[in-house]
Amino acid sequence: MKDKLKIVKMLDEFGVDYIEAGNPGSNPKDLEFFKSAVNLKLKHSKLTAFGSTRRAGVDVSKDSNIISILEADTKSVAIFGKTWDFHVVEIIKTTLEENLCMISDTLSYLKSRGKEVIFDGEHFFDGYKNNREYAMKAIKTAEEAGADCIVLCDTNGGTMPEEIAEIVQAVGKEITAPLGIHCHDDCGVAAANSIIAIKNGANQVQGTINGYGERCGNTNLCIVIPNLQLKMGIHCIPKENIRGLTGLSRYISELVNQSHNERAPYVGNSSFAHKGGMHIDAVLKNSKSFEHINPTTVGNERRILMSEVSGRSAILKKIKAEAPWVTKDSPEVKLVIERLKELEFEGYQFEGAESSFSLMIKRALGLGREFFKVKDFRVFEDKFSEEYTSLSLIRVEVDGKEELTAAEGDGPVNAIDKALRKVLELFYPSIKRMRLTDYKVRVLNTNDATGAKVRVHIESTNGERVWGTVGVSTNIIEASLQALIDSIEYFFYMESEETVPEIELTGSSIEI
Repeated sequence: MKDKLKIVKMLDEFGVDYIEAGNPGSNPKDLEFFKSAVNLKLKHSKLTAFGSTRRAGVDVSKDSNIISILEADTKSVAIFGKTWDFHVVEIIKTTLEENLCMISDTLSYLKSRGKEVIFDGEHFFDGYKNNREYAMKAIKTAEEAGADCIVLCDTNGGTMPEEIAEIVQAVGKEITAPLGIHCHDDCGVAAANSIIAIKNGANQVQGTINGYGERCGNTNLCIVIPNLQLKMGIHCIPKENIRGLTGLSRYISELVNQSHNERAPYVGNSSFAHKGGMHIDAVLKNSKSFEHINPTTVGNERRILMSEVSGRSAILKKIKAEAPWVTKDSPEVKLVIERLKELEFEGYQFEGAESSFSLMIKRALGLGREFFKVKDFRVFEDKFSEEYTSLSLIRVEVDGKEELTAAEGDGPVNAIDKALRKVLELFYPSIKRMRLTDYKVRVLNTNDATGAKVRVHIESTNGERVWGTVGVSTNIIEASLQALIDSIEYFFYMESEETVPEIELTGSSIEI
């Protein structure tokens, strides 16, 4: 529940208009959440309780779901009701007329209790295509009952953009209440459908941060918001808040313990990453050549991937980041390029591991700082019953002081990671803020069988930024330790060289 309260505060800070925060009638936890959320002093957002119309044949004032919605004590409520005749008859097993009464009774009752009511027309687009007359009758009933906004839902996620455009436009000619759009991404067009609905008269988008949701997910607000605001000039959130989009997206990924989609538009780690030498050369001369917006606009950053096709200009730019005085003719450039060739010959690859590349430059130019030194380590493997366990002993030196510690893990690399963190926390408590998010092993020369070299790639995050490091050895544990040490060192450099602001910004729906 604490995480949920954090999300509400983030949404409010970011500028989302409505936060649909749960169904108090579905479980006690949601009702408890709303009781706790009453104490939140929101600056912008309206906390919204979610639920369905009354059940068939039940008095609205005695319906347990409606009672729970009122107990949630929110000023705004979102009520979904059936608009597809198939669902009415075959799924909830009632009559078409009774369903209209369920819509009318519920909305009228909630309006009489002083609520702002958003009506979600569930399966509207399927209903409209199957029985236009009844689907329209359902949302007109909602309008007559006092709905403040009528949201057209593509609940199955199967409607195409051109259909959305045509239907939203047609509905707008018969409904005077404000319209909203709610799309699922089963065909991969939820964001496009939401945008085209706005172009054709809707003024509210329901969605989620990072597109989380049932099946293939809901409309991804991290795509819709910047597209509407930056590309189409349609105001969604306060202008200055758009810079918090990437931090918001990544923070929510961490909070819900989901791997962040690094190829997501605008907010992914690859959104503004460049690899090919010609592309890199062009973007360094003029970023418009291969970037549709400045990445800082949404709080992201440009990444130049180091690989065999990156080109000299990319390497020079990386060197200048560490040593601004260097020119293309400086001996330092030759030194770094020679070192890069040596490492690539050994099996290193810096694409996706730019942090290790930056550290290599620091070390090659004598600009590095030794935050800690691993003096030695041991790993022991034991088997108890059917399970293996790993124990790592590690000795670390920091500022002339040595510490020895041990830790158990699920495997040798996990044990080393835990032991190293355990001892470093004594000197650098901030290390608790970083964690590993990905670990990959690649065998380089398979003909050497068990004696082959391996390349280990580690991805880490502090909840706001992500970075990659690499290690190579014939010993998988040693390669892992190399990548792990680089990852931690890079984190310490970030901590010492810059202050990364903590972003307290997420989303459920946004009104245009």
